[in-house]
Amino acid sequence: MPTRSRSARLVVPFAVAIALGGGVASYAGQPSATVTYRDVHACDRAPVGWVSCSAIRRDMSSNGKKPHSGGTTTPAGYGPAALKSAYAVPATSTTATVAIVDAYDDPSAESDLATYRTQFGLAPCTTSNGCFRKVNQSGSGSMPPANAGWSQEIALDVDMVSAICPSCHLLLVEATSATVGNLSAAVQTAAKLGAVAISNSYGGNEFAGETSYDAAYDQPGIAVTVSSGDSGYGVQYPAASPYVIAVGGTSLKQQGGAWTESAWSGAGSGCSAYEPKPSWQKDGGCARRTVADISAVADPNTGVAVYDSYGQSGWLVFGGTSVASPIVASMYAVAGNRVSTASSVYGNVASLRDVTSGSNGNCSPAYLCTAGSGYDGPTGLGTPQGAGAL
Repeated sequence: MPTRSRSARLVVPFAVAIALGGGVASYAGQPSATVTYRDVHACDRAPVGWVSCSAIRRDMSSNGKKPHSGGTTTPAGYGPAALKSAYAVPATSTTATVAIVDAYDDPSAESDLATYRTQFGLAPCTTSNGCFRKVNQSGSGSMPPANAGWSQEIALDVDMVSAICPSCHLLLVEATSATVGNLSAAVQTAAKLGAVAISNSYGGNEFAGETSYDAAYDQPGIAVTVSSGDSGYGVQYPAASPYVIAVGGTSLKQQGGAWTESAWSGAGSGCSAYEPKPSWQKDGGCARRTVADISAVADPNTGVAVYDSYGQSGWLVFGGTSVASPIVASMYAVAGNRVSTASSVYGNVASLRDVTSGSNGNCSPAYLCTAGSGYDGPTGLGTPQGAGAL
């Protein structure tokens, strides 16, 4: 089981409302109960040539009790209404296919998706009505082995597509294992099966042979989004590929009816060690590919509601750039554009919210790890405000 975690302690009064919008829940603890929040990475760290999923679960315990994740009551965390408001997502009836590429099998993916969509009043998305489809990395045959960690990632991904584009069709492509080779093969299958956008919420340390896999992520006319990572300053693959849209992370808050964002401290960013710089990227502090291009919410402290019954049990709050990648992929589908690189983002900055505060570490030049006016590493050019930039 995953072992990485980060903890924080907070003293809260009786029945404090955890009001994160879109799905509001109350925590009924004891008077002045001590609540310990533990951020748990859903997947273990990966060796070279393998990847880890980028989902971080926000666990909570009261008065020293064992942290718990699930519940059957109204979920905490941002739901569809809040996310659509934050990113000014236009209404759409498109049935374009958004693909989710992950490793291993989530046996409960379809039934858990039904629970999420019912909770938030979204129309059913099932195999029988043609909205949901699950395949292995070759597109046919038996599913790979089930995995508790990756099932949480899968639940998160399909829920986020549903939140942003509830009318979109969902294609879940499950790779045999979490190797770059198997996942890149799954991306090719997603493209062959008609996806207009393909979300990849995973990554691993860069390695000398990574460029040999770039061709799999080069899918003309298809938006391929990739999470930038959850370990702070530093670059991961495949986010470093010049053929993908690297998605960084923010902390998202609503104040007085307005949404504000800052760079999330865990978002991956930096200058690739191996990948060439694309022509549309003009920052002067990195001679190679710079990560990220665009961003969306990823901070577990301002996380999203997710339902999973295989890896955990019940309603969960998730963060990580795993949240951001499917959000952005779904917005590409909403936009109706057929782009295959992040070049369109760099030409439409007026349709983005420039994130100007926050940092994910210390670096030189500073913009690679610290948010500021214009382009920066952790948040790229900013977060979507409508579909104009996509």
